[in-house]
Amino acid sequence: MHRKSKNIVEINDALLTASEKEAARLDFALNKKWFALFWWMIIVGLTILAIRAIDLAVVRGEFYRSAAEGNSIKTIPIPAPRGKIYDRFGTELVTNAPTVNVTITPYMLPSDPVQRTAVVQRAAALLRLDADQIASSLALVENATAEPILLRENVSQEETLLLLGKTQELPGITLEKSAKRNYADSAIFSHVVGYDGRVRKEDIAEYPDYLYSDRVGRDGVEKIYERALHGAHGAQHIVVDSRGTLIKEIGITPPQAGRDLFLTIDADLQKKIFDSLSAMMERAQTKTAAAIALNPKNGEVLALISLPSFDNNSFAQGITAEEYAAILNDPAKPLFNRAIAGTYAPGSTIKPLIATAALSEHIITPETQIESRGGLQVGNFFFGDWRVHGFTDLRRAIAVSSDVYFYTLGGGYDSIQGLGMTRMKKYETLFGFGAQSGIDLPGEASGFVPDEE
Repeated sequence: MHRKSKNIVEINDALLTASEKEAARLDFALNKKWFALFWWMIIVGLTILAIRAIDLAVVRGEFYRSAAEGNSIKTIPIPAPRGKIYDRFGTELVTNAPTVNVTITPYMLPSDPVQRTAVVQRAAALLRLDADQIASSLALVENATAEPILLRENVSQEETLLLLGKTQELPGITLEKSAKRNYADSAIFSHVVGYDGRVRKEDIAEYPDYLYSDRVGRDGVEKIYERALHGAHGAQHIVVDSRGTLIKEIGITPPQAGRDLFLTIDADLQKKIFDSLSAMMERAQTKTAAAIALNPKNGEVLALISLPSFDNNSFAQGITAEEYAAILNDPAKPLFNRAIAGTYAPGSTIKPLIATAALSEHIITPETQIESRGGLQVGNFFFGDWRVHGFTDLRRAIAVSSDVYFYTLGGGYDSIQGLGMTRMKKYETLFGFGAQSGIDLPGEASGFVPDEE
């Protein structure tokens, strides 16, 4: 019994030993299998990542590069209000009236050429514009620009409502709040104030920071003080995706309004002289005239009128081709500023100059008397006076504007030597005759001072 039990124990020990060895072999095989599987999973994963990277970077790289570039920062301009213009006492001569304009923004248009053309044609039909003209305006700028291009100004309320109802059909077409110039008593001040107009392609060379939807001074102080009146545009900075959809707003740079301008003009005096001059023209049955009122102490221009005049509101608000042709073909030339661009004989305004020259050259003294019998006879020529003045000294000759007295000082007569043309031109040049005055209006003429040649 004891021996049998011992054999059973030995057999169990042997079996146990065999089971441990087998289990060890099984465990090793199982670990090796899982390690190999894990290794192959890593290889497959890396292979998939590599293939995906090649697909993104090489196969579809251009597509995603374009999309990434499309997700960019855009700057949408905010127009600055134009400065107002006042007379010397603060009377408004030019103001800004609110209006609505229609613009087209290139980057918001469809990228597909066919769809893009369709939008342009629909907009042209609604706004009664030429589609080719809109396309030409778009060709001036890049497709990705956020700068709006002006299509129509002063859109009516009916047209505004119509466009608002078709916003989904017209991507890139935007209604923009703006302002138009309103000129008070336009015909009375048009040659002084001038007018503004839409920016043209050639204006961008002079004003590279201007927008294609801007306005620029075309005449008068509107033109001379363009930079000051214009102001500086602001900007809205936004991030858009590749489709032009707004993602977020980064910030706003507020616009700086143009500076207000105060003239030396006295509006009431300007109106008074305009009415008086118009009445005198009607009585004299003439169509052209000019008048200037100066402050003799400092040269300030208090009034400046040129007739006939024109309505500068029609230019600022959009003059028709027929209206413009009628103004250009008018023989009286309403656009011509006779007050500064016309050249005329100086008349009696030259007499104080001749008096100064004669005194400086010791030709006469203030007490020298010359007789005026109504004119001077020189050979076959008779130079008449406007009336008989008798004997006058220098002071009285200026007071009564004696022509004979100053004929004698200029050319010489009887015992008076006279200045002669050379010395007259010397003093005329010193006094600024024949030169521009430097008035801050465009189109001033220089004039002409004759000499012996």
